[in-house]
Amino acid sequence: MQKSVSKETIGVRIMKTVTGNPIVFLLIVAAIVVGCIKDNFFSWANLSNLISNTAVRFLIALGVSGCLITKGTDLSAGRQVGFAAVIAGILCQRGDYNGRLWKFVPEMNIFLVFAIVIVLGLIWGLINGLIVTKLHVPPFIATLGTQTIIYGISLVISDAQPIGGFQKLYTSLINGRIGSTRGFHLPYLFFVAVVFGLVFWFIYNKMRHGKYMYAIGGNEVAAEVSGVNTTSTLIRIYTTAGIMYAIAGYLLAAKSGGASASMGQGYELEAIAGCTIGGVSTTGGIGTVPGILVGVLVFELLKIILQFLGVNPYYNYVVQGLVIVLAVSLDIRKYIAKK
Repeated sequence: MQKSVSKETIGVRIMKTVTGNPIVFLLIVAAIVVGCIKDNFFSWANLSNLISNTAVRFLIALGVSGCLITKGTDLSAGRQVGFAAVIAGILCQRGDYNGRLWKFVPEMNIFLVFAIVIVLGLIWGLINGLIVTKLHVPPFIATLGTQTIIYGISLVISDAQPIGGFQKLYTSLINGRIGSTRGFHLPYLFFVAVVFGLVFWFIYNKMRHGKYMYAIGGNEVAAEVSGVNTTSTLIRIYTTAGIMYAIAGYLLAAKSGGASASMGQGYELEAIAGCTIGGVSTTGGIGTVPGILVGVLVFELLKIILQFLGVNPYYNYVVQGLVIVLAVSLDIRKYIAKK
């Protein structure tokens, strides 16, 4: 079981993740090589794009991480993101937009919409947690079922149509940046990711919930015998995950300038891959927030590398799938070696 409190700094943990993970190291080397042979790879525009994409995926990965650390998973993550994006998109449409989906709903305050989306995400996460803990359905099956349900509901409420016509404040605020438009600048999403990263680091390392989470991942039976309320802890983990997916969906809709029921498809696999690459063990009880950040960042970096190399977009899925299999296989080998 991993100790929840460590004297290592975040920087030291990041360096250990990079140097101790061959996939991370190889992809960073590949990025340096591509940057030397391709123009504009090392540009503020490309960096800003990388940061924005990483920020949203990082929030999803933070939600998934708790499930993985406790030897569970959440296959509904991507569809929950899509559901949140659909709800946010519909409610944030302009009042004068002719293509408004829900014409009976007046133009709404975007911060009120944000609160509504979070509540709905909390409910979905709570449902997952209750199915896993009260009905004793394995997380893989439970979230596979809710994944399908959520996707179906998203199709119904959106009528399977793309959603646009967002309020200007909604898109401009989420896509805003600090600094020059051509020179150095940081997107607002960067600061959102930093805030949530610090919050989760504090929860995982300094709070009782984090200790319980690692204890359950290490040995659930032993944790329960030692007094850990595994049921309430797991419910909190899945509920928190639902909230994180909702926030990511709200941000993603504004970032993309549109939404649809298919938005977020496959994001759960990317989040699981990012976590695994970053050192979250599929065998439970191991994982750090800095490692998750590195894993997500490197996975997004892989996509950009393939783009600059002009690789057929369809092959991207092949490469990403191979990276996922390799990351999990290396994790399993480490687990076997320790035993």
